[in-house]
Amino acid sequence: MPQNHIPEFKKKIVRLRLEEGRTINSITTEFGVSKESVRRWCNEFQKECQAQSLQNSSSANDADIMKENLRLRKELAEKEKEIAFLKKRRHSLQRKSIRGLSIHREI
Repeated sequence: MPQNHIPEFKKKIVRLRLEEGRTINSITTEFGVSKESVRRWCNEFQKECQAQSLQNSSSANDADIMKENLRLRKELAEKEKEIAFLKKRRHSLQRKSIRGLSIHREI
């Protein structure tokens, strides 16, 4: 039996999918909606954004913004992992160089 969901709920689902990159399975499990509903809402949202951008060329395409936001979040997470790795590596190298130093002076 089909359920009628309010537009705000649909937009929340679309944002989770497009902006945060959540999988359809995780969304369906958490919110109890069908996979087909999530796909349909995402497609409708993208079509709506394309229609709006055709009517108003100065407005940015919301779907493209969400996809770009997701790409940038993934890139940021990757860079944060690289930074953490390099910090650990630097600390490890500093410890090794300290161990290699001699405490005694040669005269």
